[in-house]
Amino acid sequence: MKIGIACGGTGGHIFPGLATAHALRKRGHEVILLLSGRDVEKKALDDWKGAVIILKTRGFSMPPGLKWLKSLRLLWRAYLQCRREMLIRKFDALLAFGSYASVAPVIAARELSLPVVLHESNVIPGRANRMLSRFATDFAIGFNETQEHITHPDVVYTGIPLRKMNFENVAINWSDLKPGVFTVLVTGGSRGAHALNMIVTKAIADLHAAGRQIQVIHLTGVEDEQYVRQSYFDLGIPHVVTAFMHDMANAYHRASLAICRAGGSTCAELAQYGLPAIQIPYPHATAQHQKANALALAHAGASEMFEESGLTAERLTAGITTLMTNPEKLKAMQQAALKRADKDASGALADLVLEAIHEKNKRKNE
Repeated sequence: MKIGIACGGTGGHIFPGLATAHALRKRGHEVILLLSGRDVEKKALDDWKGAVIILKTRGFSMPPGLKWLKSLRLLWRAYLQCRREMLIRKFDALLAFGSYASVAPVIAARELSLPVVLHESNVIPGRANRMLSRFATDFAIGFNETQEHITHPDVVYTGIPLRKMNFENVAINWSDLKPGVFTVLVTGGSRGAHALNMIVTKAIADLHAAGRQIQVIHLTGVEDEQYVRQSYFDLGIPHVVTAFMHDMANAYHRASLAICRAGGSTCAELAQYGLPAIQIPYPHATAQHQKANALALAHAGASEMFEESGLTAERLTAGITTLMTNPEKLKAMQQAALKRADKDASGALADLVLEAIHEKNKRKNE
């Protein structure tokens, strides 16, 4: 089978898309990725050897104006490109992960009567997936809570496919960390988070000044990397600071607590590794979907949520201290997180795509 996967945009789209692509290829199917050409996609494609189609599309700004019209023109061109490629390459189905990068592929696939499976990695579906759901054969979800926010005749829980992780990252000097010391993992997502970086750096400094034994693994994004590293170095706080980390397994295994955003993939990884977390949702996320994600984990007892608005280093310091000094609570959070982990989300999503193809062929032969 030839299956297209539209997963352009952010790490929250590309990583689940790649995970499912690898699952399908292991079963002998051909996979063609449809991407938008953004930098985060290029970094993620290091081990991808299959076909890639780059669609020059972008999101729609509001209110409508000249940029909106340019986006519409790019969408039209991307649609024509998708339709042509799907015909030439003889696609059997399309799997799409939402965002503006999925619009043209889904519309083209629908016109060509191809099975379309949409996947939503957040509790509250994004605008693109809400709009495109009418064209979908199946609507796959990564949070059970999403069923309350989408109307579709075939909603299927698959979980969120996770990126490949291993312990091979020669650029990271893990010996800078000390064994047995409470370790905080800080990450603001694939693009970093300046506000989170500044608040957390100050909180870690305050904890160190108060005599707490603490060290940090901090993924900063490009802009804050030098400042954050120098801050920890000057204070003598054991640290691993890097703009990005392609392989996160070591970080998750070494961490005692995560301080992070609440994207769908981040939530799934916390569950997979049973890592307690303080989540600070990105405040400008569409429809506050990160807040909804964080609340889902908090209600399950797997994390605590602090809103960025009004958050101070002092308040965050108090929150970290409470967890550092309460190992029983940390253990309970770990167990609650593990209960939300999926055994094989990429396999479940691959099954759903192949089932959609099978059902179409079955109807065709009746």
